[in-house]
Amino acid sequence: MQAEDRHIPVLLQEVVGFLEPWRGGRFLDGTLGLAGHAEAVLEHGADELLGLDRDSEALALAAERLAAYGPRVHLRHGVYADFPKYLAELGWQSLAGALIDIGLSSMQIDSPCRGFSFLADGPLDMRMDAQSGQSAAELLRSLSFEQLRDILARFGEEPNAAKIARAIVQKRLTTPITSTSQLAQLVEQCYPRQWRETARNHPATRTFQALRMAVNDELGQLERFLAAIVRYLEPDGRLCVITFHSLEDRMVKQAMQRWSRGCLCPPYVDHCVCAHHPEVRLLCKKPVQAQASELARNSRARSAKLRAVARLT
Repeated sequence: MQAEDRHIPVLLQEVVGFLEPWRGGRFLDGTLGLAGHAEAVLEHGADELLGLDRDSEALALAAERLAAYGPRVHLRHGVYADFPKYLAELGWQSLAGALIDIGLSSMQIDSPCRGFSFLADGPLDMRMDAQSGQSAAELLRSLSFEQLRDILARFGEEPNAAKIARAIVQKRLTTPITSTSQLAQLVEQCYPRQWRETARNHPATRTFQALRMAVNDELGQLERFLAAIVRYLEPDGRLCVITFHSLEDRMVKQAMQRWSRGCLCPPYVDHCVCAHHPEVRLLCKKPVQAQASELARNSRARSAKLRAVARLT
């Protein structure tokens, strides 16, 4: 199956409109995936593109898709927060535009062996880079009750975080939790029957989200990226960020608002210490979301939110 048949890039027209690749220059796609956004950026005039992805399978498929663009494309296996290292390797000092889309691809969600979804049974992995780091099963085996509770509460905003964490700790005393179906059934039993019968989403949705974010350090990666990216944008350089849940969108919103006020400090700094800073303009005051026509083609775009800025000086 070809890469383009397996994934529909979300908010594609809106991303291209904000990035304006027809101006030329060098662009970064920090979450290359199956290269739907990257291909459009190249088609619309970007001189060169650096694509990063921590998923080696996605990277191989993207390479096939972008092969026709030859030396204009540079692909690297790595996390988007490390983009300065890869720019330095290429000798790039700045960017005309950058994009990150921090949702899962359809390929990852639909593959039972990756362990991202409870819709089909598979190993409880959840690593975006299947060759490194701890799997979700390893985390469940090693973390304390307090650590599990805090992960579920913070990353999943799970109201039953303590009850689920306690159930996991009790279960692992007798049986290792190693499959997606095991975890989903365990979480389901932590909710009242009446709630389970009427709820819109599966009870395990928040738990799976929280564990995936912990396994892949998703908020940490985003924080590091946001702390660095503006300094690499050229005057009139553009940044687009697509998020899929409230924690990430809140981080992006707050960072972009700080930039527009002239502050590049990270959020944990109480008082701005920026002596010389670029001028940054918000390209949209509210997040851009998929229109009805796109949702009819791709229901997974429903929760996507796009925010964008331009560096003016």
